[in-house]
This record gives sequence, C-alpha cells and structure tokens, in this order.
Amino acid sequence: MIKRIHFGIVLALACFSLQSQNLDNRVTLVLQDVTLPQVLSEIESITSLKFFYLDSFMNQDIFSLQYDNTSLKIILDDLLVKKDLNFFLLKENQVIITKNDLIYDTLPKSFYSDVLGDTSSLKVENSSGLPISPILINKEDINQKEKVETIRIGRMAVGASEQIATVTGTVIRKSNGEPIPDLQMIIQKANILGITGVNGSFKIELPIGVHLLEMRALGIKKTKKRLIVFSDGKLNFELEENLEVLDEVVVSADALKNVTETSSGSERIDAEESKNIPLALGERDVLRVAAALPGISAAGEGALGFNVRGGKSDQNLVLLDNSVIYNPQHFFGVFSALNPSAIEEFSVYKGSMPAEYGGRLSSVFEIKSKKDIAAKVGGELSLGPVTSNVMVETPLIKDKASLFVAGRGAYANWILRSLDEPSLNRSQASFYDGTLSYNHKINKKNTLKVTTYLSRDDFSITSDSLYIYQNRLISTQWNHVFNDKNTMSVSLANSQYDFNIEFDGNANNDFLFGYKVDESELKLNFNYVRNRRLSFKYGISGKLYRIDPGEISPLNTQTSDVQQRSIDREKAIEAAAYLSAEAVLTDKLTVEAGLRYSVFMLRGGIDQFVYEDGLPKSEATIRDTLSFDDRDIVKTYANPEFRSSLRYLLSPNLSVKAGYGKTFQYIHRLSNNTTVSPIDTWKLSDLNIKPQQADQYTLGFFKNLEENSFELGLEGFYKRFDNILDFKTGAQIILNDNIATETLQGEGESYGVEFLLRKNTGKLNGWLGYTYSRSLIRFNSMFAEERINNGAFFPSNFDRPHDLSLIANYKFSRRFSLSTNFVYQTGRPVTVPVGNFSFDDSEFVVFSDRNSFRIPDFYRLDIGFNIEGNHKKKKFGHSFWTLSVYNVLGRNNPFSVFFVADDGSIQGLQTSIFTIPVPSITYNLKF
Repeated sequence: MIKRIHFGIVLALACFSLQSQNLDNRVTLVLQDVTLPQVLSEIESITSLKFFYLDSFMNQDIFSLQYDNTSLKIILDDLLVKKDLNFFLLKENQVIITKNDLIYDTLPKSFYSDVLGDTSSLKVENSSGLPISPILINKEDINQKEKVETIRIGRMAVGASEQIATVTGTVIRKSNGEPIPDLQMIIQKANILGITGVNGSFKIELPIGVHLLEMRALGIKKTKKRLIVFSDGKLNFELEENLEVLDEVVVSADALKNVTETSSGSERIDAEESKNIPLALGERDVLRVAAALPGISAAGEGALGFNVRGGKSDQNLVLLDNSVIYNPQHFFGVFSALNPSAIEEFSVYKGSMPAEYGGRLSSVFEIKSKKDIAAKVGGELSLGPVTSNVMVETPLIKDKASLFVAGRGAYANWILRSLDEPSLNRSQASFYDGTLSYNHKINKKNTLKVTTYLSRDDFSITSDSLYIYQNRLISTQWNHVFNDKNTMSVSLANSQYDFNIEFDGNANNDFLFGYKVDESELKLNFNYVRNRRLSFKYGISGKLYRIDPGEISPLNTQTSDVQQRSIDREKAIEAAAYLSAEAVLTDKLTVEAGLRYSVFMLRGGIDQFVYEDGLPKSEATIRDTLSFDDRDIVKTYANPEFRSSLRYLLSPNLSVKAGYGKTFQYIHRLSNNTTVSPIDTWKLSDLNIKPQQADQYTLGFFKNLEENSFELGLEGFYKRFDNILDFKTGAQIILNDNIATETLQGEGESYGVEFLLRKNTGKLNGWLGYTYSRSLIRFNSMFAEERINNGAFFPSNFDRPHDLSLIANYKFSRRFSLSTNFVYQTGRPVTVPVGNFSFDDSEFVVFSDRNSFRIPDFYRLDIGFNIEGNHKKKKFGHSFWTLSVYNVLGRNNPFSVFFVADDGSIQGLQTSIFTIPVPSITYNLKF
C-alpha cells in the first residue's frame, strides 16, 4: 500500500497540454515505502507518460523519496541509475527503459570509421552526447557449444567517455557463505588475471566491452561468465564446490598457482591422493611423496631424514600445527611417523622460505592436521600387512566444535617371532603414533585449535640391546579476525624428542643411556591486506631450548660396573621479529620482500672451555674453563635474515621467478655416521661452535600448457654455506663434555637445475621430476688435523648428481587404477681403502680421500593396483583395496658399504634393506 504524502504538478506554462508533455516538466513528489514499479505507475496515473520495460529489470526494494519542483528527467535519472537502467523518450509520452545500454537514435559522423578503425577512444562527437559506438557482441561469442551466462555491469551513460571500468565484488561459497580466497579470475583474450583476497574480495580493471571470465580454485567448480562491461560496477558471485572425487594424482593446489604465485620452490602435496602411489608395504607416506619431487632426496633406502637442495638433513624444519617434529619417521625411515589420515595440508618450502619461518637453513615442511568442523561422525580405517591405522572425527557442538582422533600401530613383532631365523625371531620392531585435534569455531571472528601428537619406536637388532625413541608435542592456536583487512594468529607449542638405550649383555657393563631435547615456542603473527595490490605479514616469536646431552647409569646397580654420569643441560633462548610485504607493482610484476631479525642467547648453568689462539682445539690446548650461573648469558648471536622473491608474467600461462634468501641455524645435529640415525643428538651453538648460515639464489621459468592440464617448471639454484658442522675421523660424540675438540666447521656450496613436468587431468596423470645438482663441502685449516682432503672441496655424503622420479597413475575407470613409481639416483659418495702397509709387525689400511668413490647407482620400480568400491551414495562407507609390489625388479640397492679383513685381505661388503620384490595388500575404508 502506497503512503502518499503529496503529489503535484507544477507547469512551466499556465496551462497543461498532453501534446506538449516532455521530461523537462517539473514536479513535486513525496512518497514513502514504495517500489520502483509503484513510482512509475503513480507517474503514469497522473500524467500522459507511459513506461515500457521488462519485469526482470525491476526488483521489490522498498524506499522513500522526496523531490521538490524537480524535472522528471532528473527524477528518472536518480531512480534508474542505481539499478543500472537507462530511459529513452520514444515519442512525446512513451518512455522506453533499458538495462545497462542506451537506445541510439542518431549516429555520429565518424561511426563507420570508428567501428572499422581505431575504437580505443570513446569520444563524444554528436549533438545528443551519445557515446561514439554501442557495445556489440560477436555471434561467435554467443553461438558456443558451452552455455555461458551473460552478466551486464554498469550502464552506458549519455556523455560517457571512459575507456576503463573498475569492477569490484566478493566471491563466496554457495553452500555456507564463506569467502573464497586465492581464486584465479582469468579474463580470456585480454591477458588479465585477478586473485581474490583473504576475504574473497576482488578488484579488476577492464576495458569497456565484452569479456569472457573464467574462475578457478581448489575444491571449487570451474565457472565461466560472459561480462558486458558498460561502466564501473559491483559483481558478487556464489560458486559451487566441486564435490566430485578426484581421479588424478594432484600435488599442487590451484591450476595456475604454479605460474602466478610469487615465491618459487614451494610445493603442496595432496595427502588424500598419496594413496595412489605405491610405497613400501602398502603404507601411504606424504614424506616419501615429497622426496619424489625435484630437489628433495633421501640419503638411502631406509634412511632417516631428507636432503633439500644440497643441505644436511638437520637443516629442515618439520612442523605439525606449528610445533617441531625432530624425527618424523619410524623404523629407520621405512615408514613416516605422520599418519596420512590426520593430514589435511602439506606444504614444502625449499626456495626462499617465508620470513615467518626461521631456525633452519634449507627447507620448511609445514604439515597441518584436519581443521574443518565435523558435521557428523566419520572416519577412516586401514589394514595392512605390517601396520594398521584408524581415524575418527565427531562433532561435539553442532557447527561449533569437533574432535579428531587418529592412531596407527605396527605389529611386526609377531611376524619376527614366527620366523625360523633365530637371529630374527628374538628381535623386535614395533611403533605407534597418535594424533588428537580439537577444533572450535567460537564465533565468526575467533577460532581455536588444540593438537597433541605422540609417536614411539621400540626396536632390538640384537637380543641384548633395546632402543626406544619418541616424539611428543602439543600446540594451541587461536585465530582472530579484526576486520576484512586485519587478521591475527597466536600459537603456543611444546615439542620433545628423546631416546633411551637399554643394554643387557653378558658382561658387567649393563647400562641405561638417555637423551632428550625439549623446546617451547610462542608465536604472534599478523596479516594486513591494505588493498589488492599491497599486503603485509609481520610478527614476533620466542623459543626456549632445553637439551639434556646424555646420561648413563647402570641398568642393574648390583651387577653392572658402569658408573653414573651425565652432561650438563644446555639452555638457550631464540627470539625473532619479522616483516614481509607483497606488492603487485603492475599486472605482470609482483614482488615479495621480507626481513627477519633473529637473536640467540645461550644461557648459563654450564662450563665452557677456552682454547689457545692459533692452535688446534684439543685437551692439551685448553687455556681456561669458564663457569656460568643459571642467570648468566654465555653467548649471544644476532643476525638479520633477508628474504625476497619476484614474479613476472611473460603471459597468463608463463612466468619467470627469482629469489634470494639468507638463513641462520643455531642448533646442530651431531652424527658421525654417513646416514642419519634415530640416536643422533642435537647441540646448541656456544662459545666454540658457531651458528650455521646459508645464502640461496634461485631463478626459474614456469608454464602451464593445454588449459592447465600440464605444468612445466625449470628452476636453477645456488647455495653457499658457512660454519657447516662435521667431525674428525673416529670422533667420540656420546657423553663428550668437550665436543668442540671433535668437531670441524667449514664451508659448502650446492648448485643445480630442477625440472618438473606434471599432468593433472585425464586418465593418465602424474609427474616426471629430474634434478641435476652437486653438494660440495670444504674444511681447510693451517693445521693438518683440522683439514680434510688437503682443504679442497669434496662431495658431501648426500651428493647425488642425478636424481629422477617418475610417478604415473592410469585410471581405467572410477573404480580401477594402476600406479607406478620409478626412482633413479646416482650412488652416494663413500670412502674406501686403497692400500695397506706394515708397521711394527702390524697391518694398517690406507683409505682414499674422503668421499672420493661412490656406491652403485640406486634405482627401483614399484607398481600398485587400486580397486575402489562402488560409488553408491547410500552406503555405510567407501572402501578400496591396494595391491602393490615394492621393488618389482628385485634390485639389490646398497644402503651402505663397509670393509673387513679376511685372511690378510680387505673385503668390501654392502648392506641392503629390500633385495627382493615385496608384495603387500591393504584394505581401506572411509565412513
């Protein structure tokens, strides 16, 4: 019902004539709670004007208006412009209302020359003030097999002369209304690319005219829209999620992320799709999948740790929900200590790592457990020949809070006991791990996540020694949204790694040895998005280290002769502040730069030796012993760390990227083995052991082919290391309170080229990765006992010039697929005996220069066949079987080589982990 306050007509002349009715007549109009059609109807009822329009042009918005002695033209302009509507007086009393565009009654003199020639300038050249040309749509754009919705933005106004329009809006999920960040918005044929911000907002500048927009994001249905842009306007989208089960092995997230993201050397691994890659004993392992990517390798089959771009295994920061995992592997590296059912996101940074991360030189393995609020009870179950795991998630408060629990265990002990081999049936090898995560959506602006994790390994190679090592961590993270531009994250985490050795031999030397490293960290991170072209990340962190270097005690005080002994606890504080900014300088050039300033302070409660200057460090050259109280600061190191990267789009599907990063590491792994061991220890920097540091330079080209079906990457890197830690031959590491006399610190360099070709779609998908790289180190000194290989550069233990991986998955149907995994690596360096001599009636062996020979090359082929259950919607759960054969070729790949004396001659022997094909069958159920 219209509430009419007052409606009157004031004529310019003394009398009113219908024949002279025009839009210049002035009216006084006051209305309340009306719709636009009602206003037009009221005007029609008291004047001779007739309005013609489509009902779809109108909406039922309620508003009020008041005009005093105002011309009808001004009133219609005010009413219609907000709806992107135009009007045209066809006759004296007939008004045509159009959507977006104008009705042309005259053509300018230059119309034909403009249409056929240069249309870059929309000049006004006719008396009516109309734009020089209407916006025309080619029939080719309309007559497409694919149906594309057409959306009109803005309105063509009389006298308009703008060439560029600004389109803004937001993109949300249709299912829950949440914003969609990092959505690629591609304007085809115009080389324009936009990306939505953290709140789903976007801003794109487009030429006036017709454009085809394509929108893509992970988990979102690919959508195309035809845009007819008349002027500035707003455009909001609700996009549907892509709920179709993925058919391919997909490692990276977004289709164009390979090209468009600023940083290089970063990868995202889909934990769910790792099930299609055949690995040892049917186990899914995201870490092993990561090792198949260029630039990442393991020291050997069954070896702990990874080497990233020529770095040592201790130079990798492995994080689970912001908490450090010191040993992320079970059973000497055969299995991952991370349950794949518990992982939602897994990212690897091997190039210029983000400024918020520090403390390691080579890489960051960022692992995040599941964070979504469970809507109903669900889970996964996996049964294998050696291990089984289960995961359950359940809602606690509807749409607010949920609990996630995952556990896995190995039952290899009963297999070993059932064997006929006496040396094996008295051994044991078991492990378990568990993850518990609580997620709480407090409100729209606050979320809370608490994660706990525990893993433990027990193994006994011989009947008299039992090795036990375990990880434990807990982390709490609170996320807060201040507004559309500012967000904050606060995390508090504690992680611990320890191992124990129980030795119960026949002699009176039974002992119990223990070691532990513990760290606690508080981090405060902020994100600020100033606009679509400039954003900042900044924050602070503080970490407390506590290391118990080792303690030995008699296992049985009545029979053992071992004396109680321990090394003083080491404590330190590491604090850092960082600031980084990402700036979109042009549509093609984006730059990211960051500064991280770290401070390391070794605390007291320990003794430190001072050695004679100009002499090698030894027991004989100790000049003084300094004792420090708990409140003292023994040594402080402070260093600026720079991070920078840039991306330049050569085309929408081709980019070049460059980066530089400087990093420092204040904690060192102590190991004198050629491969990492679970009983290696960690040591903090002190007066005599300096922090490690590295500088890395990268340059690469990245391209997508055939509508992003293929990703191609070619990237080179060069790294320079300083203060790399190594040990003298025969060094005593365990229970050594003067470890500086056994260590050497030198320099190193690594360089290489990485190639990656990945196919993401189609029945056949996967990737081919190849790396050529070298990793060299040098220890030079004026003293012969502190030199290695006469002070020249020599290959590190993990130098593998050639590294090739091929992972392929062929989908016969939605239920059946075949997967293969092929790996080839150059054999790693070793030191071998090259001669012998006699002295004083004794035989001595002469060894080659360190790492001057290599073990045989490594290669392995694995095959797996996946059988999925039916895809009926109404069933308890979705099951699939995996039949795999590990090391199909039965290759006897050497893990290590060693030499023994046999009847006066030196014999070379090798150890191997898997020497025959290893079949396995695994059953998986998702419910």
